[in-house]
Amino acid sequence: MMLKVQEIRELIKLVDQSSLDEFVYEYEGAKIKMKKNAAVDTVAVKEQVTPAPVVVAEKTPAPVAAVEVKQEEPIAPQPAQTPAADTSNLHKITSPMVGTFYASPSPDADVYVKVGSKVSSDSVVCIVEAMKLFNEIEAEVNGEIVEILVKDGQLVEYGQPLFLVKPE
Repeated sequence: MMLKVQEIRELIKLVDQSSLDEFVYEYEGAKIKMKKNAAVDTVAVKEQVTPAPVVVAEKTPAPVAAVEVKQEEPIAPQPAQTPAADTSNLHKITSPMVGTFYASPSPDADVYVKVGSKVSSDSVVCIVEAMKLFNEIEAEVNGEIVEILVKDGQLVEYGQPLFLVKPE
C-alpha cells in the first residue's frame, strides 16, 4: 500500500513536532526519508521502482509543499507596521509551527493574556493548533505583554512573531 499525499503531509508534521531527528519509511521499493536539521527540515522522497511514474507524481507534491512552507519562513515576519526602534528592547514570542492561533483554551473561556498581562517564562500565552493537536505556547521570558501581533483564529507561520513582551 503506497502512502497518500495527505498521509505524507501528516507524517511530515508529526516528525516536525516530535523529538525525532530522522524518519525512514520503505515499502515495495519506495522510500521516504525525512531528516531534521537545526534550522530547516528537509524531506527527500526517492522512488526506486521506475515503472510507476504515476506514483512518483503522487508523492512529489507533499514534500514540495512542505519545503515551500519552510522556505517562506524568512518572509513570515509581517508585523513590520510597528516602529523598529520601539521593539528593539522587547522579546518576541514566536510560533514554533505552522497552525491556527487561539488566544483562549476554548471559545467560551477567557483569553490567556492581554496587553498589560504579567507573564513568567512558563506562563501559557496561547495555543497553536496543527493537525488537530493543540500546542500550548509558553512566554519563555518573565515580563509584561506589550502587544498582541495576531488575531484569534488567524493562521500563523513557523517563526512568526505572536507577542511582544517587555522583559523584567
